Amino acid sequence: MSTAGEVTSPRVSIDEALAQHAGEFGRWQLRHFVLVSAAWTLEAMHTMVMIFADREPNMACAAVERRCGDRCDGSGAGWDWVQGSASSTVAEWGLICGERYKVGLVQAIFFVGCMIGAGVFGHLSDSFLGRKGSLVVLCFLNAVFGLVTALSPNYWVYATLRLLTGFSTGSVGLCSFVLATETIGPSRRGVVGMSTMYFFSGGIAALAGVAVMFQSSWRILYVVTSLPSLAYVLIVMPFVAESPRWYLVRGRAHDAMRVLRAIASTNGRCIPENVTLKLDSEGEAAELHAGGKEPSSSSGTILDAIRSPTTRARLVLTVIINFLCSVVYFGLSLNVVNLKTNLYVSVAVNSLAEMPAYFLTALLLRHLGRKPLAIGTMLLSGVSCTAGSLIVGAGMNRVLRMVFGVVGIFGMAATYNLLVVFTAELFPTAVRAAVLGCTTQASQMGAILAPLVVVLGERLPFIVFAVSGIVGGLLVFFLPETMNKPLYDTMAGLEKGERASIRCEDTQT
Repeated sequence: MSTAGEVTSPRVSIDEALAQHAGEFGRWQLRHFVLVSAAWTLEAMHTMVMIFADREPNMACAAVERRCGDRCDGSGAGWDWVQGSASSTVAEWGLICGERYKVGLVQAIFFVGCMIGAGVFGHLSDSFLGRKGSLVVLCFLNAVFGLVTALSPNYWVYATLRLLTGFSTGSVGLCSFVLATETIGPSRRGVVGMSTMYFFSGGIAALAGVAVMFQSSWRILYVVTSLPSLAYVLIVMPFVAESPRWYLVRGRAHDAMRVLRAIASTNGRCIPENVTLKLDSEGEAAELHAGGKEPSSSSGTILDAIRSPTTRARLVLTVIINFLCSVVYFGLSLNVVNLKTNLYVSVAVNSLAEMPAYFLTALLLRHLGRKPLAIGTMLLSGVSCTAGSLIVGAGMNRVLRMVFGVVGIFGMAATYNLLVVFTAELFPTAVRAAVLGCTTQASQMGAILAPLVVVLGERLPFIVFAVSGIVGGLLVFFLPETMNKPLYDTMAGLEKGERASIRCEDTQT
């Protein structure tokens, strides 16, 4: 309670501080966004390198009279690898015919690692390690595991190291996204957040170019794709700031205000000296001042999201939707490999083809909102896959099936990107990274299932993808819209905001 004559300092949330004083998206946020989102490029390389390292190169009959035995017997039957046995893991360890399953197995093992790591680092990012600290640890581990993978003496050591690489890769995107978007104002957050996937697709395209230059050695390819992660930690991360929202919920108001003042200064703005910060759970939180008393930590875990009736339903829905989206996205991506075209060109073209989906989604996001757009893109993908499942045979029918597959991945790529933005806005800062870790785990489960669906033939995979897309789109109907809504800091703040929103709707009706 203020005494007589005492001037009460204006108390604002971080969203209000950005909108009213520091700027919602200025030079500081642009630089920070680019530096942090570059980590998506690294994630793409560590994930998709398996396409090239584990490819099956061409074989040629080396017999003098060109009469070779069973191809499965390899060199013993007169067959040689055209690019040499060091060109891929398949060639070096003979992963063909009866051993072919090991290629799919190591891919599934990688995504199992991603699933485990997403849960672990999703929690650590919300707790003591923070967004920046988690990203530094993840990128460093990626570099180490990737470099050691290049020394694998046999398949099982290789599989173990891919599991460890997956453990450190699965959370890079979510930590990068949260760190990049938590300093952006509410009116720009959605559109800017949608732009993170450009870095992921760009990383896949760059990987295809790098892989062309190192076709003769899968080991050198792992070295070349791992070193950028080490360079990122040493050169880029020192210039990246921690999220002021994480500082605030951890009770470090002075650090939160320091970052906000740096944002304002770079953007040519100014935060008045008497402005103080507050959590959105104002009823239970004391005033937070840059130089004043700081409250106890307000961070939470995934259990807090489960306990709350409001976030529990959201969590269940987003987990299922992310799982279904991932089945379709990775399934259609892997299905393109079976077109028997140039692998390097196909991967580059497919990654670049996703970019129009990101652009159109970002363009429509501010006008249509998150919910209608997510419904529309998932249903577009589901309907397109339904059409693809009705087409059988070769010739032009195969071309039509490919077209419907391209439209399907176009819609699901847009959804995949949008869901990251949508999910982040559905939950408060205290549990945001933990929830994103949980939904990322669901996505990795979908990625594990996707290659198993692809081997079911030509028609059945399209049916599975169609059902997944349509069901996912229908489930989005049960989520609330988040466009132009505040990004809440605490569970209490979210609950209070939801109650106020319900009262407002009741009054209007």
